[in-house]
Parts: sequence; structure tokens; C-alpha cells
Amino acid sequence: MTRMNRRMFGIGAIMALPLSFIGAYAPALAQDVESVKVGLIAPTSGIYARFGQIMQMGAEMAIEDINAAGGVAALGGAPLELVVIDSGDTTEKAKASAQRMVADHPEIVAATGAYLSSFTLAVTEVTERAQLPVLTLSYSDQITARGFKYVFQTSASAGAQAGIAIPAILDLAEATTGVRPTTVGIITDNTAASLSSVNAMKEGGLLAANNLELVVDEVFTPPLSDASSLIQQLRSRKPDLLFFLPTVISDSKLILEKMNEFNVKIPTVSFGTAIAEPDVLNTVSPDLLQGVISAVGNYAFKGHEGLIERMKTEYNEPWMSQNAISTYGDMWIFKEALEIAGVADREAVAETLRTMDAGPSPYFPGGTLAFDETGKREGAGLTIIQWQDGVPRTVFPADIALSPPLWETN
Repeated sequence: MTRMNRRMFGIGAIMALPLSFIGAYAPALAQDVESVKVGLIAPTSGIYARFGQIMQMGAEMAIEDINAAGGVAALGGAPLELVVIDSGDTTEKAKASAQRMVADHPEIVAATGAYLSSFTLAVTEVTERAQLPVLTLSYSDQITARGFKYVFQTSASAGAQAGIAIPAILDLAEATTGVRPTTVGIITDNTAASLSSVNAMKEGGLLAANNLELVVDEVFTPPLSDASSLIQQLRSRKPDLLFFLPTVISDSKLILEKMNEFNVKIPTVSFGTAIAEPDVLNTVSPDLLQGVISAVGNYAFKGHEGLIERMKTEYNEPWMSQNAISTYGDMWIFKEALEIAGVADREAVAETLRTMDAGPSPYFPGGTLAFDETGKREGAGLTIIQWQDGVPRTVFPADIALSPPLWETN
């Protein structure tokens, strides 16, 4: 496959000039349009509303920056315009919302969403038929395993993330304590991304490959009403590590509080951003969170200090989580694709996403702004974050870490 319009976007350059996705485009390509509409389909109501709202914040910030810098040059300086569609809080609502999006907004040339992998799987069944290109941070391996041509996964998939994170976390434990963990417990909800990670660990052989014995294996349906039975299993089996995969903040709260109540002190490793959202501090003490680690597909890292500060001043958010930085980056990907395509057309944007290679991205860890034939971003890595003194900080990879990692010995 021929790659198009490769440009290098280094981390140093992006911080020296935050609008560094601006390129030089030939005036002959210019097509004057009033505005270019892009969609965000995410939960802005129901139990997942907070996550969708943060996704909207990141998208709005990027569009503000893009438009302030002159819009899409290849389209006569046309501004981007965000259309927000509420996916609701169930897969059925998400699918219905996607159907409304493609029916009511045929002018949308591309979209991003839909937070939960289960929602994304349902939404992209609809957008694929409508030939609408969709970027997603959702982790499930199934998203790009269906032969679809209009879905593009910016994160490493759940299985790939587990493969990167587990040895890194074991190395961290051994380096700081002198002892490598040998037993593990898993407590997970039954959402698609969580189960993808767990399947990679168990059926995919990651636990065996890392010499980890599974001694606790519990699955629950969110939201939890009581975590006592789950924590009893941990207390009786005493694994060296707990892999903890919640999606709902209330579930994180219940399990951490119950671990404290039962005096279960096990180093805790999560996957995904639920454990690191600002709202966690509304209900969970920073003391309970101290040292908790999570592997996430993306998170604000070294070089994003200016964006983190803007989240504080413009949205009163204490930090920039994966949901904001990823939708921020998605808007810049849309701008890049439109500049290359030179036309506000969803098929042209989709083909550009399939063939573009714009070099390393300043807004996603690892890899490049290029997608393989399945829609996976090539070389996508992850970030590992850790709660330190009431703030989740990026601690891995080392070259983009905001803080050195700690290992809580209990």
C-alpha cells in the first residue's frame, strides 16, 4: 500500500509550537466550503456520561486550536464544526444513536467515539454500512477483526496492551522490591474491552509466558452492589498482584474500599482509565488510591503540560485523561486527512486514512499516524499511569513519563 504525505511531528516540536499539525498545502488544492462537520458519538447521559463529556472537552479544545490556526487550508480555510451525538448508556441506545447520526447528519465526513468497546462495536456496525470513517480509542480486539474498511483504532488493542504492560509491571516490581511476582488475581467486569484483556492473559497465554499463576478469577456485571465476596477471595488466596479491570467509577470505589475494610493489601494494577478519572476522588480517598497502577491506551504525557494546564483553566479539570487527549488528537488526524484529501468527502477521508503516513504522533504513545489494512494504528503503544499523592501520573514509557514509578510494598 502506498503511503501518502509523510511528515515528522516530534514531541519537542509540538510543544514549541502546539499547532504543529499545520502544514504547507498548495493553494491549487483549495476547495472553498463553509465548514466541515465531524462527529463525536459518546455517552453524554447515563452512568457513563462523565467519560463522554471529557471526550467532548478534548475535541472542543482541538477544534478551537485548529480553527484559530486557519482551519483546513486545502478547503479554503474552512473551520471544523463538531456535532455531538449522545450514545446513551447501553449498546442498544448506542446503535440507535448511530442510526440517527448517519440519517440526520449526512454532511458529517468522519466521526470519533464511542467510549466503551461494546458501544463502539455496535456503532461501527452502523457507520460501516454508511461508509462513514470512524476513529476510536476503544480497546477491544474485535473492533478491527471484522474486516471493516471504515473503522480506525488509534490505541493498541486490549490484547496487545496486556502483552506490553504485564512484563513492564513485573520488571518494575522486581527492580524496586528485588522479588518478581509469581501469583496473580483477576477481578474484571464483563465489558468487551475488559474481557479482551483477560482473554489475552488467560487463553492468549500471557500469564503463562510471564510465569504467573492465576489464583483468583472473578467476573462481575457493572454496576456492583456489593464487593464483599470478591475481596474474600483475595484475602483467602493472597496473590502477589491484583489485575483489576473495572469500567464504572462506583465499582472502583466499592472494591478499593472493601479491600481496605478487609485489610487486603495487594499491589493493584488496572487496565483502562476508569480508575484514573477525576471523579474517583469525589468518593475514594487518595490514600486508598496511592500506588495503584493502570495501563491505558493513551494519557497526557511529557510534552502535554500546556494542554493539561488548559484543561484546568478552561474546564476546571485537574488533569487530562485518555478520553480528552485522544479526542484532541483525533481532531488533528481529521484535519490532516482533509488537508491531504483536499475535499470534504467521507470516502476521500476514509481512503486517506487508509493510505496516509504522517510520521510519529505527538498525541498518541508509540507508532505513527498510519493504519494497517485492518485499521489498527501501526506501532501503537500504551502509557502506564500511577496514582501518586492524589494525582495519576504517566510513569511509562520512560521517555515520555511525567514522574518516576513507585512500587508500594505492603
